Amino acid sequence: MDVLRPTLVRIGGRVYRKNLIQEQPFPQEEEEEDFCAGPGDCADDPCDAAAVEETERGFQCRVDVPSPFYKYIIGKKGETKKRLETETRTSISIPKPGVEGEVVITGQHRSGVVSARTRIEVLLDSFRKKQPFTHFLSIALNQPAIQEKFLQFKEEVLENCSQDHGVSSSLFQNPAKLHLTLGTLVLLNEHEIQKACDLLQRCKEDFVDQITGGKALTVEVAGVEYMNDDPAMTDVLYAKVRMKDGSDRLQVIADQLVERFVASGLMLKEWDRVKLHATVMNTLFRKDPTEERNNTMAGKSSFKERESFNGRNILKLFENFWFGEVQLDSVRLSQRFSSDASGYYATSGQL
Repeated sequence: MDVLRPTLVRIGGRVYRKNLIQEQPFPQEEEEEDFCAGPGDCADDPCDAAAVEETERGFQCRVDVPSPFYKYIIGKKGETKKRLETETRTSISIPKPGVEGEVVITGQHRSGVVSARTRIEVLLDSFRKKQPFTHFLSIALNQPAIQEKFLQFKEEVLENCSQDHGVSSSLFQNPAKLHLTLGTLVLLNEHEIQKACDLLQRCKEDFVDQITGGKALTVEVAGVEYMNDDPAMTDVLYAKVRMKDGSDRLQVIADQLVERFVASGLMLKEWDRVKLHATVMNTLFRKDPTEERNNTMAGKSSFKERESFNGRNILKLFENFWFGEVQLDSVRLSQRFSSDASGYYATSGQL
């Protein structure tokens, strides 16, 4: 990392510099990082101080931290925790490994407690971004009629294009898991899952019902398109989705849902608008048949070692392939690497 141009992390409307303090990572150990607040000390911010309680011995603050993140606060041989306590003049109490609970920060001065809490939140935010996603907001497209047309599409592609480079049956989505992905989340304990479920319900009350009028949206799934620039080197082929009435209501709902989840801190903003698409072929499926077959949002690192396929003929022959018409009446908080009785992803919550 260029020390003159450190990575900036935005949390709660403030910007922090992320400073690398351990240049040589130890084998099998996580890289240790520290953070320094940028211009303007947040310790005097009334909003930050509001979460700090005054006690008989000074001040105290509780931070909800998923147990998998305890090790990042502790650091190698406890060094990160010791440094935080020393520099902020606080005491930090962390639950035992694997036990869900709150990290408790105590100190003689309110500013020190606020500073310690802010630095812990910045630290956790950085490591959360490195975690593979655990859940995603999805809209199921696995209705029987759609599945039947998808299997027809698969059969005809293999019949007409199997001689094209890289085309094989292993590329195709599991028909029971056909879906739209609106956004991905890293939810590491029951508290975070419940928080996401509650937010989903508030979104329903705040704007989804108003946009839909309380009725299902009629959507057409038709035509195929590819993700990358060269159709001869395709990694993802997807079915296009559009509202039957020509409106943008589905797009508006998707964008507003993501906006709400990003604002809550449960989701990272990746794109300006949600790309509404249903993955039907993906080279990730060939590499790992146990992959949950989500879509391109499985993570940028997943694109390594892919064997692309030539999609030119598929695009020419199936440009306007009709997958069907479907009624959409729910958005689900789906669990990655899971299946329910229908073969779709297990659902943690839905609106």
